[in-house]
Amino acid sequence: MYGLVNRGIREMVIKQCGDAAWDALSEKVGLEWNDFSAMESYPDSLTYELVGAAAEMLDTPAEDILKAFGRHWVLYTARSGYGEMMDTWGDNLVEFLDSLNSLHARLRLAMPQLQPPSFEVTDVDTREKTLTLKYFSDRPALAPMVVGLLEGLGERFETPVEAEQVKEKTETGGYDEFFVRWAEETADVALPC
Repeated sequence: MYGLVNRGIREMVIKQCGDAAWDALSEKVGLEWNDFSAMESYPDSLTYELVGAAAEMLDTPAEDILKAFGRHWVLYTARSGYGEMMDTWGDNLVEFLDSLNSLHARLRLAMPQLQPPSFEVTDVDTREKTLTLKYFSDRPALAPMVVGLLEGLGERFETPVEAEQVKEKTETGGYDEFFVRWAEETADVALPC
């Protein structure tokens, strides 16, 4: 994954738990540096180690860390210079989700090693304010992050979102599927520091 992802994890930990928590987490995973180059590619295993170490340190399931990070990621990338680009890919949650694959294709021009997931939006019901989102990724165990991403997008579009995973991909392939409802209140997700 690109360093931008690991920088986002770093920022979330510092913002919610303080510099000492990040220092402890860095030491736990054996980092010899304190920051990541945003445009450099790092092994996926490092990102998984950061999440696992945070879960262990905070005595919190990794799924909760990933969910909190997903929500943080949307707002973090908008503040990190991608906000204007995000604005051009949709004026609301449904439009943005529909164009997410195109956004990732555009990002690959600047990040040639990017291996983004893909998404498929189906069963949009604007009257009921629901949709189904299919998430395709070669990376395992990131579905909780998608729930957080959806909630973060709801915050970005000032449209609270509830997302529930209704199907898990199998070890041999497939996709994760989420039932998404927007414009209902959701609870904040924070790290238990």
